[in-house]
Amino acid sequence: MQSSEPARLGRKRVLPPCPNPLFLKWLTELRDHAKEKGLKTQYVYQKAINSLKKYPLPLKNGKEAKILQNFGDGICKFLDEKLKKHYLENGPDAPIHSLPSGITHSQHHSNNLAPPKSTSDLSKESSRKIGGNTKSQPDDGGKEKGGRRKREYVPQKRSGGYAVLLTLYRHLQVPGSKGFMFKNELQTEAQLLCDKSFTVPDVGSKYTAWSSVSTLIQKDLLLKTHNPARYSLTELGVALAERLESGEREIDDERKEPNRTEEEESGDGVPTVDLTADEGEEEEDERDSCSTERPTLAVSQPQAESIKPGSGPLGNSQALDTGRAVTGGCLCPGSYDIVLCVDFIETTGGNTARKQELVKELQRNGVTFDIRKLNVGDFLWVAKERVTPVPGQLRPPAGQELVLDYIIERKRMDDLCGSIIDGRFREQKFRLKRCGLHKPIYLVEECGSAAAHLSLPESTLQQAIVNTQVVDGFFVKRVQDVKESAAYLTVMTRHLQRLYQNRTLFCRSRELEGDGEGERENPSCSLISFTEFNQGAVKNKCQTVREVFARQLMQISGISGDKAAAILEHYGTVCSLLKAYEQCPSEADKEKLLSSVKYGKLQRNLGPALSRTIYQLYCTPGPLS
Repeated sequence: MQSSEPARLGRKRVLPPCPNPLFLKWLTELRDHAKEKGLKTQYVYQKAINSLKKYPLPLKNGKEAKILQNFGDGICKFLDEKLKKHYLENGPDAPIHSLPSGITHSQHHSNNLAPPKSTSDLSKESSRKIGGNTKSQPDDGGKEKGGRRKREYVPQKRSGGYAVLLTLYRHLQVPGSKGFMFKNELQTEAQLLCDKSFTVPDVGSKYTAWSSVSTLIQKDLLLKTHNPARYSLTELGVALAERLESGEREIDDERKEPNRTEEEESGDGVPTVDLTADEGEEEEDERDSCSTERPTLAVSQPQAESIKPGSGPLGNSQALDTGRAVTGGCLCPGSYDIVLCVDFIETTGGNTARKQELVKELQRNGVTFDIRKLNVGDFLWVAKERVTPVPGQLRPPAGQELVLDYIIERKRMDDLCGSIIDGRFREQKFRLKRCGLHKPIYLVEECGSAAAHLSLPESTLQQAIVNTQVVDGFFVKRVQDVKESAAYLTVMTRHLQRLYQNRTLFCRSRELEGDGEGERENPSCSLISFTEFNQGAVKNKCQTVREVFARQLMQISGISGDKAAAILEHYGTVCSLLKAYEQCPSEADKEKLLSSVKYGKLQRNLGPALSRTIYQLYCTPGPLS
């Protein structure tokens, strides 16, 4: 699909100048002052600076800035005081949408107020970095208070910031690049260039390599936009990454110079290792040495051996094209195990004896399972990569985990009754449909005659189970007790182990779902990572206005997920719905506004009763009768 704004992506994007440079200058000085004192308010000021840069209209005073995100009463009062002082010094007609004479826009455009360097200066500094020194001094331009020179930020080699910059820069060089990367794919590819893990903190520390991303954003080297987050390089980031890449290439050239063969000499002068050429012993040794130079947590040794030319189902050009396609999210047959994941709530709390019975039955049946926190569902299966412990390290490297498309929500009759009464039943079905797994299963334990003593009639519970299967499209499995539940989980585990034993599994990102049908050609082998799945299923995560509106609608009696989705297609926010009500000429028209909205597969009308209820909820000033 062609984009209407192609200039938004790519390295040549031109950012519009901030229409409020004076406010930006004052806020930057305020942030730098807080940073010098080590105050945490520097992060608040930085967020306000980011909001101000994105705002496209000029502001007359600090009070008008209150509409911007992260602008509180304190920041607005500070801007008004600075503005009052500015008028006293320069007169009441002094311009506020341009900087005073002698200060150009480029001198305060970056967060650090450092003037941009010319191409010749960048080339000089890149030549000084070839020796491996990652710290550099700027020219005589930028100076801190006291006459000291301000150091330019350059990340250390094989650090988190270094890996992120290089990965995004190399991604830009690929033909047809979308110009940005999502967090999951950026972490996976950048891990090859970093000695520290992007997901697991070191022993005794709470920081990972990903923690350096906030520094890159603060230094105006990295841009974070959209939700889910998209990461792209700014112009300063591209310039710095280009220098890092040139230094990396020259160091690699010096390392490969003594080993160049006659065939390489006869080429275009650039020493490269062709991974798709002949399969001689020398080249296989060369590949092995290259794979050991870059340790990674994403691919284990057995997997690396299984994807040598001719040994895997991908073929030479597909498996060993650049070394990045395979290690970026592929599990070959024999390099992973199918493991059942059990939510820890299913083993602790409540009737502990009954829950421990499930664990004992699974152990008795010889099922390999792992107890962990699941943000949605009670049971699921992951393809867990086999890893070998590294000599000298306490823990083995973290293997990749891909979630299979099957997820189970387990319900006893008493739990089903309670969840219907408090509304959890409908919400759980809604979250299961949105979790990214395409084959949800409801495991219902009948519990014999126990259902006869519940607060809801048994016929109501049975109707809810039937609706779950027929209307909502879930597969429902009925069992009698915990023992049969464990037996069903055992049979499913054996079935999935046999189903996936000879399949190559690929990692896909949930953010890219729906962009094209090509990604869903074989959904059973295109899976999302467990980390991305579990983070995306957090119950109380930050929600968009549209999502909050949907949750509000579903609290109304009679509004199902399909009905809420149908309303959202016409009115995506509460504001748009209220505007539509204002345009109706009479009260009767307002009450019937949503009655003709069609929902579900049968395209039925929402009806006048629900339409009137929604209108009264959002437009009645007093309490509802």
